[in-house]
Amino acid sequence: QVQLVESGGGLVQPGGPLRLSCAASGSIFRIAAMGWYRQAPGKERELVASITSGGSANYADSVKGRFTISRDDAKNTVYLQMNSLNPDDTAVYYCNLRVNAAVNYWGKGTLVTVSS
Repeated sequence: QVQLVESGGGLVQPGGPLRLSCAASGSIFRIAAMGWYRQAPGKERELVASITSGGSANYADSVKGRFTISRDDAKNTVYLQMNSLNPDDTAVYYCNLRVNAAVNYWGKGTLVTVSS
């Protein structure tokens, strides 16, 4: 069983930065693809960024150039550096670990609020 614990959410002013972290338990982190998703009120959950076990990253168009996903396999942790935040980025952010359809885990989420 894998547990994912997100941290780093909070209230930030428009234009400001925030860094999210997701720590994973267990020994499969190194072979897993990791992702950050978000769900805003009244909207469906959407992929924000993902990174493969080999380090290749992919981003939603809405965050390209502003967000950076990275991973530290030695710490079993994935990060999401978010810059130039705007109110549309307000959402609960979820960490995802996926090896295949049967090995797919979610964190409980961390709330990011962008407001002045």
